[in-house]
This record gives sequence, C-alpha cells and structure tokens, in this order.
Amino acid sequence: MTKANILESLTQFVNQRPGLEFDLYGDRSLYQRDYRQHCQQPKTDFETLSRAVAWRDSIDAESIREGFRRAFGGRLDLLDNGEVEYTPGQYAAVEYRRAACDLLARVLWDYWASDTPEGKTPREHITYTARREFGRGIVSRWFN
Repeated sequence: MTKANILESLTQFVNQRPGLEFDLYGDRSLYQRDYRQHCQQPKTDFETLSRAVAWRDSIDAESIREGFRRAFGGRLDLLDNGEVEYTPGQYAAVEYRRAACDLLARVLWDYWASDTPEGKTPREHITYTARREFGRGIVSRWFN
C-alpha cells in the first residue's frame, strides 16, 4: 500500500458515524457536549494532521505503518486488505477518531524528532514546530 492509500483508508475510517448512544446520556446538552468534544473536534484535528502528513514527501508508507504499531496502545491496525480496524478500550464511539489523530501525531513526532537542531531537546523542537504549524489547540491535544 502506498502512503496515499493508507491516508485514504484512515480518512474512510474517521468518516464513519460515531454511533453515540443517546440513551446513555439522557440529556441533550450532555450528548451534544460529548459529540463536539470527542467526535467533532478529533475529526477536525485528523483532517489537519492528515494534510500535514500527506504533503511531506519524506514521510512514507512505512513510517505510517510503524505509527500503527505504537499509536493508541496498539489498538489501531492496518489490515492486509487496506482496512483500518480499531479495538475499543471502553467506548469506541468516542475513541476511534482520537486513535487516528494519535497515530498521525506520532508519525509527525518521529519526523520532526529526526531533525532536531543542536542545543534543543527533541520535545522542545517538536512542540515548537507543531505549535507554529498547527496552533496551541492541536499541540495541547496531540503533542504532549
């Protein structure tokens, strides 16, 4: 699989309906808050992170495959047929998009870590670079 194929599979995976169960909330405002925080925001973050990975030619398919092995406790898998599979922890509806974001953040982390300038720690360089490219929100959610 190529990098583009993997990113396309991830996009299809993230674009699935979350399947939040309204009955578990009992209150519309709680449901909407969880949807925005755990479903909508990670999808927006994924789109941003995916674009950042896509345009970097030195991030290849193997780099992304390696990210699958380490991201989100290894619960996100790329199957041989190209599908992305997620093994839920507690509630898959609020976890699967976060797992995809974690994967792409790890891929970018490794990419930036390999280019750390002298006199800076990798963490300093990565958080500085990510903040400059994405802003404080994405950094606080995915680059801690």
